[in-house]
Amino acid sequence: MTVSLAVVGAGNRGSTYAGYALRHPERARIVAVAEPRAAHRAALADAHGVAASGRFDSWQALAARPRLADAVVLATPDREHAEPAARLAELGYHILLEKPIAPTEAECAAVTAAADRTGVLLAVCHVLRYTRYTDAVKRYVDNGAVGRIVGVDHLEPVGWWHFAHSYVRGNWRRADTSSSSLLAKCCHDLDWLRYVVDDTPVRISSAGALHHFHPGNRPAGAADRCLDCPVESRCPYSAARFYRDCLADPDRREWPLSVVTRDLTASGVTAALRDSPYGRCVYAGGNDAVDHQSVTVSFAAGATATLTMSAFTPGGHRRTRIMGTHGYLEGDGETVTLTDFVTGATVTTDTRAGGADAGSGHGGGDMGLMAAFVAAVATGDRSLVRSGPHESLDSHRMAFAAERSRLAGGAPVALAAP
Repeated sequence: MTVSLAVVGAGNRGSTYAGYALRHPERARIVAVAEPRAAHRAALADAHGVAASGRFDSWQALAARPRLADAVVLATPDREHAEPAARLAELGYHILLEKPIAPTEAECAAVTAAADRTGVLLAVCHVLRYTRYTDAVKRYVDNGAVGRIVGVDHLEPVGWWHFAHSYVRGNWRRADTSSSSLLAKCCHDLDWLRYVVDDTPVRISSAGALHHFHPGNRPAGAADRCLDCPVESRCPYSAARFYRDCLADPDRREWPLSVVTRDLTASGVTAALRDSPYGRCVYAGGNDAVDHQSVTVSFAAGATATLTMSAFTPGGHRRTRIMGTHGYLEGDGETVTLTDFVTGATVTTDTRAGGADAGSGHGGGDMGLMAAFVAAVATGDRSLVRSGPHESLDSHRMAFAAERSRLAGGAPVALAAP
């Protein structure tokens, strides 16, 4: 069975997931695209040969029609998840929903309830569950190689340029128009910790703040835009330098540069830096995303996990240390090293080898998720989806509790039973 898909939201994430159909046309095909931006809509629809009758300028226009696909990839902005998810579920679409589910706890619960009520398959895009790296870590944990988990130390190194791009200048620069940086960036990580530890989180505490990207740290003489700034050449966050360098790098032209402009030329980049938010000084204000935050999770059986999200790192894979009663595991997103306390021996597993999708986004997780979702829709086997609404709701509740703790000065927040 070839699964038919509608894509709602033709930005970076929607286009990425749609790419699965180009890799595997025998498994999936795109039959509709809903996107208000004409250029984005046309680019995605043209790439997949979508007929004019399958092109819509809004999700509402798609939802006004009878169901015309088996499933929908819902990749709209964070604050435009809950309403289309509920409506499309009512129409009978199975849904692949970009994370976060929604920016508020009440909306997350409402989306989960809509999936339960209508009986559709809803998979949340917690792509880290679907990588070979995660499979290797999970095997070691599940087969008892580390014994009972006592503690986990997990780092999300967002990267100085990535944070400036997405959380200072980009779509996630303000919580009131998107979601908190912890929810937007690290519901992935909280979900991953919940999945690996495989226990119920019972208490959360958190500390963090917007430490650096605010007017109080603005260098003397700095201009409002990097193109006009006399200190731009000495600034680590120069938009002019970073985005122009992206032009020479095929991977970075695909992302993040394509988010800034669709005119991938020197003049196109300059025009975007002159007029768009991506050319603004990172110290000019208008953003409130927390740039460094630590979260401590206490689990029911006694284990604790600490997540640190930081802008002030090189970009790269998450890094994790798992401390158990029989062994110690350390991973860098690609390799997993286990130290056995009985023999003292260490064994390293390299998860990069093999698999056609090893180099795809999130260490193969993007295409791994799509493969699982499409197979689940085709066969009706929902167990293929590792990140259903209830599993994902748990991680979102952790993120909301962490924000409550942070705003209360780090006071612990108990998680009520769902």
